[in-house]
Amino acid sequence: MSLTVLRSLRGAQRTRTCATFARVRFMSADSSSSSLADLDSSRLEIVSNTNPGTPPPSSSLKFGHTFTDHMLTIPWNVVSGWGTPRIQPYGPLALEPSCTVLHYAQTIFEGLKAYRQENGKVTLFRPDMNMKRMNTSAQRIALPTFNGEELLELIKKLIQIDKSWIPKEPGHSLYVRPTLIGTQKAVGVGPPNEALLFVILSPVGPYYPNGFKPVSLYGTTEYVRASPGGTGAFKLGVNYAPGILPQKQAADLGYAQNLWLHGPEHYLTEVGTMNLFVVFRDPSSGTLELVTPPLDGMILPGVTRNSVLSLARQHSTGEYTVAELPEKIKVSERPVTMAEVKEASENGTLVEMFGAGTAAVISPVDRIGYLGKDVLIPTGKDGMGPVSRAIWKELVGRQTGEIPSDWSVEI
Repeated sequence: MSLTVLRSLRGAQRTRTCATFARVRFMSADSSSSSLADLDSSRLEIVSNTNPGTPPPSSSLKFGHTFTDHMLTIPWNVVSGWGTPRIQPYGPLALEPSCTVLHYAQTIFEGLKAYRQENGKVTLFRPDMNMKRMNTSAQRIALPTFNGEELLELIKKLIQIDKSWIPKEPGHSLYVRPTLIGTQKAVGVGPPNEALLFVILSPVGPYYPNGFKPVSLYGTTEYVRASPGGTGAFKLGVNYAPGILPQKQAADLGYAQNLWLHGPEHYLTEVGTMNLFVVFRDPSSGTLELVTPPLDGMILPGVTRNSVLSLARQHSTGEYTVAELPEKIKVSERPVTMAEVKEASENGTLVEMFGAGTAAVISPVDRIGYLGKDVLIPTGKDGMGPVSRAIWKELVGRQTGEIPSDWSVEI
């Protein structure tokens, strides 16, 4: 397939993806099921855990291994719609072995964090974006959509009940994992007649407990994470398991993560499970260009990605000043190849590269293993670069309440 045709297909897919986002509301978007009951937080039932646990020392926390006393569950079926939301003791789910999620990966999820601020308030960071994206993902694999505002109210209540599990130490938070699965009790590919939405909570420590440590990437050409017309732009469980073997192979070669490359031109797409940013310097003007691959149907529209772009654009236009961020900066959502990165590394116009996601917020990169050689990426003494450092400080400041922002939603 020619490069022109490939780019044409990617552009068409980008148009379809944008149209999909436009159709999916914060509220339920399935007009064909308007007669069914939508998700309703006023129907909440609470069953308290009579044997609550004790939060472990924050220093012992390992990401995703510790869970709070309660969880939220909300059933759905094709006859009546969304059922009664229930907050109940954290514990096993009862699933029949014929459930569609176990056979056909009918599952989507989200990841967001609750932060305890110095004044005692607890906030979520841009949770509306997670609700919108979750509805978009549900629609992509024929799972039921829902009222995002109502789910958010239920999540807030769950966090309030288990508030004591939110660590008090700086850099710590409560990870929130909403998940929706198909639970139809039959073997057969099709939209499920039953589903279950559940939310669990996990206290977590800082991604870099001992300070920033840049990661090394393996430029992966043997596998692809996503392709035009596929599911790369959606947060589906099926997108993650296929990356485990390539991740293991990258680790065996001495690299921390995969840099997913696509096509014969080796377009950069994502870093592990994070969005990717590259910073170039124009040698004639000194202007920095912050580049990230466009949402062409293969890239997940990350909340942190959107936040980085919003801050950088506001800074470049003078609408808002991000402390310590270079004044001369422009923002580009465009394709970028390994050939461009390699050339910039060699001629000194490559400034930095970093990943962005909920877990790490910002993850700087110091080298890329590519076709048998390492491409070196500049980093500062603290492991970061001039753009990632300033953006990270701004994001963390907003998340913790040190910088007032309407992106922080109080619980």
